Amino acid sequence: MTSPDAPRPVAPDPAALGPRLPSPLQEVTDGRFARHGVRLLLKRDDLIHPDLIGNKWRKLAPNLAAAGDRPLLTFGGAYSNHLRATAAAGRLLGLETVGVVRGQELADRPLNPSLARCAGDGMRLHFVDRSMYRRKAEPETLAAILRAADAEGSYVVPEGGSNAAAVRGCLALGAELRGEADVVAVACGTGGTLAGLAAGLGHRERALGVPVLKGDFLAADTLALQTRAFGARRGNWSLDSRFHFGGYARVPGELESFASDFEVRHGLAVERLYVAKLLYGLTVLAEEGAFPRGTTLAAVITGRPPAPSRP
Repeated sequence: MTSPDAPRPVAPDPAALGPRLPSPLQEVTDGRFARHGVRLLLKRDDLIHPDLIGNKWRKLAPNLAAAGDRPLLTFGGAYSNHLRATAAAGRLLGLETVGVVRGQELADRPLNPSLARCAGDGMRLHFVDRSMYRRKAEPETLAAILRAADAEGSYVVPEGGSNAAAVRGCLALGAELRGEADVVAVACGTGGTLAGLAAGLGHRERALGVPVLKGDFLAADTLALQTRAFGARRGNWSLDSRFHFGGYARVPGELESFASDFEVRHGLAVERLYVAKLLYGLTVLAEEGAFPRGTTLAAVITGRPPAPSRP
């Protein structure tokens, strides 16, 4: 037994991983925007860190600091970028991580590349049925999950990493873009990045969220996150929910063709589940005249296609 007087392990410091901050801002020339008088910038959050990419760094870093030396438990689906980033953080910082995965049936199947990457990075995967997963925020259900996963005492981060700490971590994204763009757009899963981004922008600038999931819940969720983080709604922000292509992880042929074409035009590896939907939506909005001539538009590149699983 460890003596109560023994020193506790030193908590890992995410800053020691050397994030590239502020992330680069890259201007691209694209006729689909230029012919409408819109200047397009790419906020390259995908270059912040090779493993903790984009908004995942901004949302995870404050939670990693808060976790200290405790195991970190979080939630996600079978293709969750958040689970992959959390697993990578655990490997790099020597922190135990547990991923609660939606879908008990997945436990009896070979791991897909995304979950295999998590396991390769040392994350302990715990699969739960979809009914329990939907109730994961209820205290009794969460306690049952922690017991079943042998993870009592863990620091719990919600699905997508979006909590008040994460929202405050994304304030810096808005601050880095003050004075650089009139409109800043970001793909949204849980609303945490949009909530922090909008709060960090200048008062004449606005944030636009492009949801990648079906449903009308995200405006309420984003407002709730801002209220928890700041006490009230902050910044000028809105959502356009037309570009989810049927829901999360849905990449039909039209979206695949668009993403491949964008890669050829601009030499950017386009992540399909979030970034492709964002960029597609912005091209449609430009064609619709949603941005007045003279607008500088910044698209936040929050991720890149996943690397292959380690053997």
